[in-house]
Amino acid sequence: MNPTAMSGGPARVLVVDDLEASRFIACTWLRRNGHTVVEATTAAEALVALEGDSFDLILLDVHLPDMSGYDVTERIKADPRTSSIPVVMLSATYIEPEDKVTGLTRGADAYLTEPVDPGELLANVEAALRYHRARALAEHLAARLTRLTTATFAINAATTFDALAEAAAIGAADVLGAAATAVLTAPSDSLRVAAAGVTAPSRPDTAEIEEWMSARLRGVGVTVVEDGPAPWHPVQPAAVVLVRTRPRRPPIGIAVAWTAVTSDEDRNLLRQLGQATALAAEGLHTFAEEHSLALTLQRSLLPRTLPRHPALPMTARYVPASSNAEIGGDFYDVIELDDHVLIAIGDVCGHSIEAATIMAEVRHTLRAYAVEGHRPAEILRRVDALLQRFHPTGGLTTMCLLRVDLAAGTMEVANAGHVPPLVVDGQGARYARVHGPLLGIGLNRPEATELPLPPDTTVLLITDGLVERPGVDLDEGMEKLRATVSNTADMDDLADRLLAELGQGKQDDIALLLLRRLA
Repeated sequence: MNPTAMSGGPARVLVVDDLEASRFIACTWLRRNGHTVVEATTAAEALVALEGDSFDLILLDVHLPDMSGYDVTERIKADPRTSSIPVVMLSATYIEPEDKVTGLTRGADAYLTEPVDPGELLANVEAALRYHRARALAEHLAARLTRLTTATFAINAATTFDALAEAAAIGAADVLGAAATAVLTAPSDSLRVAAAGVTAPSRPDTAEIEEWMSARLRGVGVTVVEDGPAPWHPVQPAAVVLVRTRPRRPPIGIAVAWTAVTSDEDRNLLRQLGQATALAAEGLHTFAEEHSLALTLQRSLLPRTLPRHPALPMTARYVPASSNAEIGGDFYDVIELDDHVLIAIGDVCGHSIEAATIMAEVRHTLRAYAVEGHRPAEILRRVDALLQRFHPTGGLTTMCLLRVDLAAGTMEVANAGHVPPLVVDGQGARYARVHGPLLGIGLNRPEATELPLPPDTTVLLITDGLVERPGVDLDEGMEKLRATVSNTADMDDLADRLLAELGQGKQDDIALLLLRRLA
């Protein structure tokens, strides 16, 4: 059904009758009431007309020279393209009630008998049109609502600014049936433009676009700008919705061809798409700001630099979880003592402010005990007691301590539920056999294990984020790491390679520290 007819205006009517006099009378009555009429004299002509044109109603004679009106009606109703068109059957030979029952049963929406009163004919036509207009309008609105829901879901599911711009453009094009473009600003102040059904400029003029949007939306709110140029939209003129959610937040814009926005319903749909996009962008901005803040705080709790020891070079890396804006509990530390170096790596369970707070306490505590001269196993016992006392429910922590004696060429290792050190030398890579219960549960703790640390030996300490994968056994991840590590002289290159090969897209933070004993 065409939009004019759906809204209650004149209809396009196909009149099918082989009798010229009957056809003339019906067409005259319909035209006098404002309808547009197309005439056909046979079923074949009618079916051809339906193939090439759209109609809002069919007035159909029951007895046609080439096919029964009943059969024509069934074909019309069986075709998805024409099934919704109302059919009013007209018969000059209606005798038995069964004929009318047959017509209505086989798909007719009304059945009249000639001679028919003009008022009766027009009343039946209007009744059929009214019902089918209401049905078509309901189906149209339901389809639009479904498309709007789908578009909104895609917009809210976007996890990046590029994906959000693309979802907004595709959603607007689908809902409004026209080429669309969306523009928004990422936290780095870089403009993101996406298009659907049209090619957007690959290098838009950021200053021009921002000036255009700010001139038309100065404060917080929503506005629709119609019949004007949009500097990022190639189809002009355009209808543009602009939305700003916070005073100093840049607005988002969605543009479509001006001809696609012709009613209040269209404008409301455009507004809803704009508001959904702006709210999703606000969520991404907030996430990015929280992630940046969390990362800054996390890094402030880690050593700013590592000690420079000519006989024991080191390098370290910390990588936050790629999909988590919260603060993690992973840490590492290096403490220079009089004749030893104490190296620690650990992980407080969880991602939260509490985990980061406990991590800071643990790190400062182990520093204090190390300065007092306690050996690794005793440090772990004392940290365990601290966690039991002050964090009995949320202080579960894993940690591995290495106390390196360069003069003796040894390292004293104490482990508390952590991934053991990976020792790499000319013979290959192997995990040190050092174990112990995690901290915070008060179990008996074994003494430290003394291991040789000859020249040209590399030791890798990690948190489990590097080797853990959902649904994969931890031992499998550890074995993959062992097979990947090599005893290269360039530890920075090794650290970067391990992160590139094993650390992409992880759901947990990653900390690693490499040290190498030189001759």
